[in-house]
Amino acid sequence: MLRIAFLGSDPIALPALEWLQGDGAGVGRVGAVFTQPDRPAGRGQKARPNAIKAWAESRGIPVLQPERITAETNAALSALAPDLSLVMAYGHILKDDFIAIPRLGTVNLHASLLPKYRGASPIPTAIAAGETVTGVTLMRIVRELDAGPAADEQRVDIDSLDTAGEVEGRLASACVPLLARALPRLAAGELRFQAQDASRATFCRRLTKADGAIDFRDRANVLAARINGLYPWPGGGVLLGGVQLKFGLARADREVERVVPTRFSAGDVAPRGGGNALHLATTPGQILEAGGEALRVGTGHGVLEILRLQRPGGRMLPAREFLRGFPIPAGAVLPSSPMPELVAVRPFKH
Repeated sequence: MLRIAFLGSDPIALPALEWLQGDGAGVGRVGAVFTQPDRPAGRGQKARPNAIKAWAESRGIPVLQPERITAETNAALSALAPDLSLVMAYGHILKDDFIAIPRLGTVNLHASLLPKYRGASPIPTAIAAGETVTGVTLMRIVRELDAGPAADEQRVDIDSLDTAGEVEGRLASACVPLLARALPRLAAGELRFQAQDASRATFCRRLTKADGAIDFRDRANVLAARINGLYPWPGGGVLLGGVQLKFGLARADREVERVVPTRFSAGDVAPRGGGNALHLATTPGQILEAGGEALRVGTGHGVLEILRLQRPGGRMLPAREFLRGFPIPAGAVLPSSPMPELVAVRPFKH
């Protein structure tokens, strides 16, 4: 049975930890947890333990919370004599001497199908990029960003109406069958790690509030994927009449083939139906319909249907319910803002 040191700070790792302490206990047990120091949270901004620390303490598992990895941290890990360090969403850069301490090395659960989406935000970025499948990859940690050799992966489908929060939940669960396959083989010396194809690598970065900008001059399907991928954080949206609106779910109207950039008469309602060849004249960002199950907005190509909205201090609501309390007239134009790039072929500079 493997003695495991777990390093992580995000709830996405909880299903894997539960499995290791339950059905997977014959394969490996968590002997200690390394996680980020308590951070201020909530309205009172009081320092609170993260979900990983709370999980470990409730089970009597030792918790270490170094502010950074130092010689003292190395000594603490060495004293545990772990067979393996297992990492998922830890938040610290690990150095070679720390990585090499466990007998079987240090492996990482990365929430993408490597070599795509190396970096800090693989789940929202994959959805925002329009991917239809993602997954979790088990890899060895090296000093280069998410570039270590990979041994196995567990795939997860992405539906067109999936948000990042929903996909994250499925990826968390996907860690369990991945570890159930891989850890016994690793313990037996039978798990093979293969180098990634660096020519296929793409990179993502830590998201900021600025990434929530929406440019209605882009295609409707691109905007829908971005809105869904960026929910719940940072959330795509616009500033309308001094009120910051947040979008929680969107889709592209497949009945509309394209949008001709021209003016749209206030009070008009966009035609529905008509098959795949329906053309619609509008200005990108112009409201075409604001009374049904969706707020329908013209874009540079196609119609965007915004299905859920939220205003400051309010709840995320279905469009019909939201618009009863916050009417937006047909013909109004939502402002467009340039959208920062989320994916690159080289690591982003900090």
